[in-house]
Amino acid sequence: MSKIKFHIASQTELVLDQTAQLGDVVDLTDEQNIDTSVINGKIAEILDEKLAQAKEDWESQQDKQTKAELANQLQQQKQQFQENINDKATRIVELETQLKSIAQQNEVELKSQLVQKDLDLQATITQKESEIVALETKIASIKQQNQSELETQLLKKDAATQGELAERDQKLSELTSQLQLKDQEKQLQLANIQSQYEAQLKTANEQVEFYKDFKARQSTKEIGESLEQYAMTEFNKIRPYAFPNAYFEKDNTLSETNSKGDFIFRDYQEDMEFISIMFDMKNEADTTAAKHKNTDFFKELDKDRREKKTEYAVLVSMLEADSDLYNTGIVQVNDYEKMYVIRPQFFIQFIGVLRNAALNTVEYKQELEQVREQNIDITHFESDLTNFKNAFGKNYQSASKNFKNAIDEIDKSIARMEAVKRSLTTYENQLRLANNKLDDVSVKKLTRGNPTMKAKFEGVG
Repeated sequence: MSKIKFHIASQTELVLDQTAQLGDVVDLTDEQNIDTSVINGKIAEILDEKLAQAKEDWESQQDKQTKAELANQLQQQKQQFQENINDKATRIVELETQLKSIAQQNEVELKSQLVQKDLDLQATITQKESEIVALETKIASIKQQNQSELETQLLKKDAATQGELAERDQKLSELTSQLQLKDQEKQLQLANIQSQYEAQLKTANEQVEFYKDFKARQSTKEIGESLEQYAMTEFNKIRPYAFPNAYFEKDNTLSETNSKGDFIFRDYQEDMEFISIMFDMKNEADTTAAKHKNTDFFKELDKDRREKKTEYAVLVSMLEADSDLYNTGIVQVNDYEKMYVIRPQFFIQFIGVLRNAALNTVEYKQELEQVREQNIDITHFESDLTNFKNAFGKNYQSASKNFKNAIDEIDKSIARMEAVKRSLTTYENQLRLANNKLDDVSVKKLTRGNPTMKAKFEGVG
């Protein structure tokens, strides 16, 4: 037998802490672990109930005290609010009286101002309409006058121009025909001279034989220098009486392509150049190994003529001494413009032929130059006339534009006055409507749909 450990769970429960067997003893007098949590819980419940009751009593007392204070404050606010309502009602009555007085005064002043504005507007419109009519009349008169003057001037200018142009065209046509005839005559003269020179072929052949012998007795350098010296000597013999105004000198100025001829001939009449010739002298000894042909020098001679701006190019040549073509005396080179090949013995004669043929055209060249200058003057006249037309057109367009702008500004001014009139009329209508609304104001309408204000006014009553 043994003692069993236990503990008391509650007033009615005893709990064994170990397994017991038959015959074991439970001694209730032994000190055991007693569970006091139940007792503590019970004490806590009693305390909570007491605290809740005390709190409820205190809150009830506080609620009664707060309600008494709130009632007192509400009563004071109601009295104050009532006093404010009374003041507002008095103020509304005063404002309504003032509003009626102001509305009546504004209506009188507005009507007076509108009457004055209408009078001023009518006067301004009348004045502007008078100004517009005057301006339109003046512009129409100026436009008609300018148009008439311009048409008259243009007709006169066109007639004069057409007459001068017709006269110039006719004169130019006549001069061109005469010049063509002179060119034909010159060609015939050249043909006749060539025929004459053919008759002198025998003498020329004898001279060729002389020059062959002359070349055989000189070196190559001497041959070239001798031919140039021969040409200069022959020309200077007859220069004083045959060519008093002519220029004939060595061409010592290199062109842009580093090229130059041998001689340049230019003749003048009344300070006008009427003929110019580029000469190139070619000669070689019969014993020279490399034989040249005249055609070897045509291209270079033509280039020299163009670069030195001469009319003719002449090759004075002793090359191809056995050629029947070149031994005839004067040969025209067909592949190049105004180029000829001559033998030295025809040097002076050929200059005379070309000069005399060109001298016959001096008068026509002078007239053509005058016609050309007159055509330039006509061109300037037509240009000036065109500029005058353009300037007049611009001035007319500018005046028309300014007139249109003035009309637009007047229309804008009238539109602005109409807008002012409409604004004043609208202002009057708004004042009239405001006055009608003011007359229709009542406490009943002001408090409609506003229960708060309604209750206040009822309280005042």
